[in-house]
Amino acid sequence: MLDIDRRAFIASLGGAAVVKLMDHESRADALEDYSIEQLDEAVAQSQGQQPHPTVAQLEELIETRTTRRGVGSLFVGRGGQNVRKLKPIPPKATLQDFFELRFAPANHVLQSATRALKTGMSEEVILACLLHDTVQSLIKVDHGWWGAQLFEPYVPAKTTFAIRYHQALRFYADSEAGYEYPELYYRTFGADYVPPPYIEATYKMVRKHKWYMEPRLVTVNDLYAFDSTAVVSIEPFIDIIGRHFKQPKEGLGHDNSPVAHMWRTLANPDSPL
Repeated sequence: MLDIDRRAFIASLGGAAVVKLMDHESRADALEDYSIEQLDEAVAQSQGQQPHPTVAQLEELIETRTTRRGVGSLFVGRGGQNVRKLKPIPPKATLQDFFELRFAPANHVLQSATRALKTGMSEEVILACLLHDTVQSLIKVDHGWWGAQLFEPYVPAKTTFAIRYHQALRFYADSEAGYEYPELYYRTFGADYVPPPYIEATYKMVRKHKWYMEPRLVTVNDLYAFDSTAVVSIEPFIDIIGRHFKQPKEGLGHDNSPVAHMWRTLANPDSPL
């Protein structure tokens, strides 16, 4: 009988909060899919084969799906379900409104920021940890750059730098900083994945930068923020947001900033045009 690691399974779905939103049929389907993946890996290992898919195998799956892997989470249903109507965003929306109504459950970034807070990181890094993956509600491709752009008018320069470049640093271990290449990436990107030249060039640039540790610390707090039993809240970060997030008086999406359209897209993802 296949031995399923319950915590790993829940983490693969996005954490306990996400699982609670799934109906029983979706949970059963997800468990079956996960069991099949685990079985395939076990068989491959027993036969001396590679335990994770190759880049070519992942490429072959593209035309078997109804959505693309890089689609933001607001645009696809959770656990194979249909999308649901969203609660409207208030006219003068704040960052907290978006956390509650668009980024939720945001368990991963809240865990990341909680870890950064408990380990004494700077407030710029804590804020970067809190925000670093939230843009994935909009888009997943190059989310470091998209995320930095989304928040750049409102946060400190170090926070923007940390969000933008944590994406490239994820692919390069730094044992002194406590970061290892994640096992999950072998399944996500392929066992033989090699980062593209722009990622390699970005890593080399950031590695020499005076602010290298800011995005590196985001990767450290990113890697160890997938505890399915963790209970987290945005409450511990309200004061940090108040000190470092420049809330526009018109509300996010209505301040005529260069990124206002991105916030409007998050607010109204069902708009046809």
